[in-house]
Amino acid sequence: MTDNTTPFAATDLPDVVKRYLTAHNEHDVKAASAALTPDATVVDDGRTYEGIPAIERWLGRAVSEYTYTTTFLGAEQDGPDRCTVTQRLEGNFPGGIVDLRYRFTLDQGLISHLIIAP
Repeated sequence: MTDNTTPFAATDLPDVVKRYLTAHNEHDVKAASAALTPDATVVDDGRTYEGIPAIERWLGRAVSEYTYTTTFLGAEQDGPDRCTVTQRLEGNFPGGIVDLRYRFTLDQGLISHLIIAP
């Protein structure tokens, strides 16, 4: 089996992914949602959120429920329109520390699909 991923640095991430992650980490719901297509889908913790209004509600809960810091661990390009970013979250949530993979699919310069999972 061939691994078709290419590792790269945080500085080499697509601009829209950098904007989304920065906004999410700064708890800026409007800026994070501005990086998404109108019909975007986010899957987090086994739940699916479709469209900007549902995603903004999820983002609002996600940023207000716990206090945490993030550390960039790595990134890979999975294809011309896909990349995965791994971040470590440390905070006051159950378990206190988790490494999460953010799997982004891009469409015309915006994020159309995001899966967040350990």
